Amino acid sequence: MGFLLRGFAAVSLAWLAIIQGLFIGVGGAGFNYKDALTKSIIFLEAQRSGKLPPNGRLPWRGDSGMDDGKLAGVDLVGGYYDAGDNVKYGLPMAFTVTTLSWAAIFYNNEIRAAGEMDNVLSAIKWGTDYFLKATLKKNDLYVQVGDPVQDHACWVRPENMKTPRTVLKIDESHPGSEIAAETSAAMAASSIVFRGYNSTYSRRLLNKAKLLFVFAKSHKGTYDGECPFYCSFSGYNDELLWAATWLYKASKKSEYLKYLREEAISAAVNEFSWDLKYAGAQIILSEFFFQGDKSFETFKKHADSYICSVLPDSPYSQISLTPGGMIHMRDGANTQYVTGAAMLFDVYGDLLARFNQKVDCGGKQFDSTSLLAFGKKQMDYILGSNPEGRSYMVGFGINPPKQAHHRGASVPVLPPDEVVSCAMSFVNWFTKNVPNANELTGAILGGPDRYDKFTDKRWTSSMTEPCTYINSLAVGPLAKLASHKA
Repeated sequence: MGFLLRGFAAVSLAWLAIIQGLFIGVGGAGFNYKDALTKSIIFLEAQRSGKLPPNGRLPWRGDSGMDDGKLAGVDLVGGYYDAGDNVKYGLPMAFTVTTLSWAAIFYNNEIRAAGEMDNVLSAIKWGTDYFLKATLKKNDLYVQVGDPVQDHACWVRPENMKTPRTVLKIDESHPGSEIAAETSAAMAASSIVFRGYNSTYSRRLLNKAKLLFVFAKSHKGTYDGECPFYCSFSGYNDELLWAATWLYKASKKSEYLKYLREEAISAAVNEFSWDLKYAGAQIILSEFFFQGDKSFETFKKHADSYICSVLPDSPYSQISLTPGGMIHMRDGANTQYVTGAAMLFDVYGDLLARFNQKVDCGGKQFDSTSLLAFGKKQMDYILGSNPEGRSYMVGFGINPPKQAHHRGASVPVLPPDEVVSCAMSFVNWFTKNVPNANELTGAILGGPDRYDKFTDKRWTSSMTEPCTYINSLAVGPLAKLASHKA
C-alpha cells in the first residue's frame, strides 16, 4: 500500500509539473518575455573574445585571445567563441550574425520597444568588426582560430588559456564556399541593419559581402578544416542561395535577382540550422512572391513545404516531437532547431497575416494564427512550459540549469597570469558536481532528450552546452512575444 501511495504521489507530482508548465505557457502568463529577451542577448556578451568594453554586463568575463592571428601575421582579435570551448569557428559565428541581423530587421520595432536595439547592434558589430579583419585580402578569409584538439583537452577560462591559437583560412587554392557564402550573408544582412545608423560602415559591409559571394561561387568547394565540429553535411548550395537572398534584399541589384531566378538551387527541407539554410532563404524570398513577383513561386512552394513538414497537424508532418511537444531533431544543441523553427514560423506567420495568405498542406489549410501558435509553443517549452516544469535558459524562470557545459562559467575567476594545469583542470572544475562558479545568464542550453528528460550536469554536454546560434535565433521570437502581439 505504501508503494502504491508513493507511486500515486509521484504520478501526481509529475502531472502537477505538466499542468503547471502548460498553465505558465498559456497566454504568456508567468513568462516575462522581455526579461528573457534581455538575457538572451547578455549571453552573447559572455561569448565575446578580445578586448572587452568597460560596460560589459558580465563582471566575471575579461579580455582574452589578445594575440589571436599573431601566428599568421594578422590581427584576428575579437569575434565570438561558439559554445562552451575557446575556439573561434567562422561558419557558426557568421550564421549567428546573419540570424541576429535578420531579427533586427524583421522585428525592428519590437526590439526597439523592448529597449534592446543598442545591445543587438553591439552584438552584431562585435561579429562584423571581426569579419572585416578576417577578410582584409581579396579571396582570403580566415575561418578558425584555436586548435580544437588541444583546446578540448584543457578545461580553462579563455582569459587563462595557453593552448595554441592556430589559424586556418580559405583562399583560391583551398576554397570553402559554405563559409565564404555564410560570411557574405552575414555582411549583407548586417549592412541593412546599420544603414540607418552608420551609412559608411553599412556600405563597407555590403561591398565585402559582394566580394565574398563572388569568391564563394567562382571557387566552389567544401572546406573541411572545421571538422569534426562544424562539417557542412548539406553542401554549399544552401549557403549560396542564402547569401544571394541577403545580397538581393540589401542591394536590389539585378545580378542577384538573375542568380536567384536562373542559377540558385533550392530544395524542400524540414530543418533550419547552422548547416542548412534553404528554409530561411525560401521564407524571405516568399515575401517577393506575395508582392507579385511570380518568378519566386518555387521558393514560396518550398517555404510552404517546410511548414507542412514541421507542423504536427499537417498530413505531411515529418518531424519528431517529444511527448511534451518540443521539436527533437538530434541530440546535441537540439534547441537550435527549436528556436530556428520558432523564428521561421513567426516570420512566415507574420507574412501570411500581412498578405492575407494561408499554407495548404495536402488540402488542409493553416493560417498565420496556426503558425504563430506553434512558434510560441516552442519558445514557451524552452522557458518552462514542459513536462519537467523547468527553464532551459540559465538565470531565467523556474529551476534553471546550474551546470552549463562552459569553461568560462564553470571556472572561478583567476588572476590573468595564473598558469592552469590542463591535466588537473577537469578534476578541479569539470567533474565536480556543483553549480557553476559564474552564472551564464541567458544561455539557452542544448536541452532535454527526445523523452523530455534533462540531466543538469556539466558532462552531459549534449544537454547542457550552449551555442551562440541557439540564442541568436531566439531573439526575434522573444522580441515578438515581448511585444504582446503574438
